[in-house]
Amino acid sequence: MIVFKRFFKYSLFVVFFFFVLGIFSQKINQFDAKNQRTGIWKKLYPNQKIRYEGQFKNGKEIGVFKFYDESNSKHPSIIKSFSEKTDSVKVDFFSLKGILQSRGFFIEKNRVGKWQFFFKDGKIMSEEFYNQGKLEGKVINYYPNGKTTEITDYKDGLKHGISQKFSSDGILIEEVTYENGILNGAAKIFELKGNLKEKGLYKNGKKFGKWEFYIDGEITDEKEIEKNNKYKKNEK
Repeated sequence: MIVFKRFFKYSLFVVFFFFVLGIFSQKINQFDAKNQRTGIWKKLYPNQKIRYEGQFKNGKEIGVFKFYDESNSKHPSIIKSFSEKTDSVKVDFFSLKGILQSRGFFIEKNRVGKWQFFFKDGKIMSEEFYNQGKLEGKVINYYPNGKTTEITDYKDGLKHGISQKFSSDGILIEEVTYENGILNGAAKIFELKGNLKEKGLYKNGKKFGKWEFYIDGEITDEKEIEKNNKYKKNEK
């Protein structure tokens, strides 16, 4: 009985050993009958540190691919997640210490959809939306304390619409209007306490027309902007 138990344990050990050996002896960097990449692939830098590792099927990347910086193979600098159903690729970028810096989606080489950027402590630094590689919609930036620092509308990669800036306490301190990347339209500047400080218009990137000035929310002066962008005090 004792001999049988020893033989049984030895048999289990042999089976397990060859099973593990089989896993680690799987061939990598292979091509299929159509000369397409297939299975597990792993590439190295000239210094023999790992460059990337991932899996192919019918010549296309599937699942998770990990890319490493030549100076550090301890943490991946980029992780790409491929889907067999869509052309979009989820991408996470990391610092050399393995801290997440940004994440979002690519189609080919173009950013698409929602992208997030992070502070070192993991809190969100900014959120952006892309269409075919160009900013589209609202870009929101944050202070380290989590409060919003800026909200700006974009269209076709350019500032277009309302742009607002806030203090670290969440108080609106500036609201201006852009058109195709140029200041055009209504503008308001506020004191840190939130009271209106200046109000006027921009045209083709320069102050234009009548501007009003306030102290503690009360209007104190009005000035007309001349063509040379200098103030011309209104005559009363």
